[in-house]
This record gives sequence, C-alpha cells and structure tokens, in this order.
Amino acid sequence: MTITGAVSRVSLAEARDRLEAVIATADLNRLGGDLFSVLNLIDREHGLRRAVSDPSREGADKARLVQGLLEGKVEAAALELVADVVRLRWSKPSELSDAVETLAVTAEAARAEAAGRIDDLEDELFRFSRVVEAEPDLRRALTSRALPIDRKLGVVDALLEGKVTASAQVLITELVLRPRGRSLEAGLAEFGKLVAQRRKRLVALVRTPVELTEGQRQRLAAVLAAAYGHEVHLNIELDPATVGGLSIQIGDEIIDGTIAGRLDEVRRRLAG
Repeated sequence: MTITGAVSRVSLAEARDRLEAVIATADLNRLGGDLFSVLNLIDREHGLRRAVSDPSREGADKARLVQGLLEGKVEAAALELVADVVRLRWSKPSELSDAVETLAVTAEAARAEAAGRIDDLEDELFRFSRVVEAEPDLRRALTSRALPIDRKLGVVDALLEGKVTASAQVLITELVLRPRGRSLEAGLAEFGKLVAQRRKRLVALVRTPVELTEGQRQRLAAVLAAAYGHEVHLNIELDPATVGGLSIQIGDEIIDGTIAGRLDEVRRRLAG
C-alpha cells in the first residue's frame, strides 16, 4: 500500500485531512466498514476505478458518478468522503484504491481510539501476525485460494469473536478475505503502521530472550522516544536466538545489542 506518485501523495494528504473533518460527526461503528465496501467495489470493477481516477474527467462529474452508485448503500459521511476523494487527482488508478484503504484503516483506528482501545488494537494486530507465523496450518487455511470465503470467515470468527476489539476483527477479516496481493503478515504490518500513525508514534519491534518487566518496557519506550522525538509503541517478541540483550527494529533501522548480533559482526569482520 505504498503510494509513490507525487500527485497521489499530495492528494492522500488532502484526503486524510478530509477524513479528520468527517470523523468528528460520523458514526465510527459504520465509517470504516463503509469505506472498505467502497474499496472492494472499486477493486472489483476496473472500469469504475479507471473512470473515477481519470485525470481528464471533471472532478464534479466523478463525484456525481460515485454518489449515484452509492446513494443509500453507505452512510452519508462515507459517501461525502468518497466523493471528495474522487475529485482529487491520482497518479494512477491503483493509488486511488490504496488511498481509500488507508482511509478505511484510519477510520477503524479512530473508532478504537474513541473507545479508549487503540493500544489494544495495535497489540491485537501484532499478536495475530505472530500467531499466523507460528501456526503453518492456520496460515494455509486463511490464505488458501481453494478454501471458500464463508469457511475462511468462519475460521476468523471462531478465532476472534468476543476476544479482540471490533476494529481488529474488521481489519483482520478484510486482510484474510481480500489481501490485495499481499501476504497476510505484510498486510497486518501495514495496518499496524497506520494504526500507530493515528497516534503519531513509531512502532519498535523488540526481540528479547526473556520477558521484560513493565518497568523495563516503560524505560525502554522513554529512551527511544527521547532518541526519535516521537512516542514509541513497543511490540515485544520473545526470541531465544537473540541469546542476550535486545534487538530493536524501527522501520528500516535495526539497533542490535544482542550477544548473537555482536557474534555475527565478529564473524563478518573475520570473513572480510
């Protein structure tokens, strides 16, 4: 879900601003789901996607097109937002779709935030990704093209219903049923980053051989926040292979203070 076109990046920033205005009065229990419904329609109907992203077509004309299609099928807030999005210019059709997905995920993050559970949502997406990685049979079932959608939905409901936030269930279900060309793990990571952005904070993947105490977590988060100038959310992964110390990954940057990491560095220097 990386938007690379310069025109699209400007439009995405505008679309996010418009989402914030809508969030103030929208039914957050509906907004994210409605936006995902629109996304699925645009992804499924290629002709529609080309029409609403066509730079040669008047924005007002594109807005009328989606309003005619969606009137009465989604809430007014979602319809207003989508009409605004298609009025904007996009470098290519797929980036309009990616923008709608970004708005849908952000709307679900806002829903969790309003309920005071945005931390839970981040943790649930992370934990589910680790469960999928650790359970090959589950991963195969959730990603198999041969398994009917209703069976996949049943598996997801059995795993999550009543055990996670409503927003986590929506986001995980979307990724399982409509991965949009990504692996399940990659999709969960992308959605997790968008949830973190809702709080304007970074996500640090911390690998450690032993569980950290609450005090250790708080001190580590404070040190990283001071270093990066942003609040940092910690995703903790127990990893005996680290041997000792911590390995911390923030974006593409890895801070490796583990014994295993130092041994690897010695081996590299000897090999060189």
